Amino acid sequence: MESEIYEQLKSMAEEKYRVFSARLLPEDTILLGVRLPKLRALAKRVAGENWQTYLERAQSRCMEEVMLQGMIIGAAECDVPQRLTYINAFVPKIDNWSVCDSFCVGLKFTAKNRDVVWDFLTQYHGFSQEYVVRFSLVMMLQYYIDEVYIGRVLKRIDELCCEGYYAKMAAAWALSVCYIKQPEITRNYLRQNRLDDYTYNKALQKILESYRVSGECKNEIRALKRPVKTSLSGRRILDET
Repeated sequence: MESEIYEQLKSMAEEKYRVFSARLLPEDTILLGVRLPKLRALAKRVAGENWQTYLERAQSRCMEEVMLQGMIIGAAECDVPQRLTYINAFVPKIDNWSVCDSFCVGLKFTAKNRDVVWDFLTQYHGFSQEYVVRFSLVMMLQYYIDEVYIGRVLKRIDELCCEGYYAKMAAAWALSVCYIKQPEITRNYLRQNRLDDYTYNKALQKILESYRVSGECKNEIRALKRPVKTSLSGRRILDET
């Protein structure tokens, strides 16, 4: 079954799409060039068959194989504890933003099990690995930004302790969604937080790019930006004054 599915993946590959996708991913990413709709359709089919056997034997020769495993975990019929066990085993396999984000989007069972999944996610709060942190943050922005969880989400973002670019970008993305959905409490947080300057300013940039934020609010956000200056070498650095 595992080898058969790998052959199917190769048959669905498109070289032009592979070249395009490669530009958006880390240089060492091995990919075939399979479009997401085709991957989701295959995952749905496998999830209706002997999916547990496939996951036990599946390899990670390319990004699509890893992504398919994540999609199957989200699509399979199983109880919550069993799914969480598979999720926990999959998280260490995440090695780029595309695998991470497609995995999170597919975990739709979270919407009906938010308390249980939140407790599950807390195990990752002390991690500093880039994609473990991104997984936790993307899960939060997908399923937890509302009046019930907003305080806990902002607290998690404020405790960010990862230097990885994709973790910081996820934090900035999450903050922009927080502002759109819960503007008042997020605005107060932006006025007093412990975020590093890069993540903070990137969050403001993402808020300013949103069509769902009014011009008046954007002026307020611009005023919150932390100043930067240019060094003699021409490199932009944060103003220490």
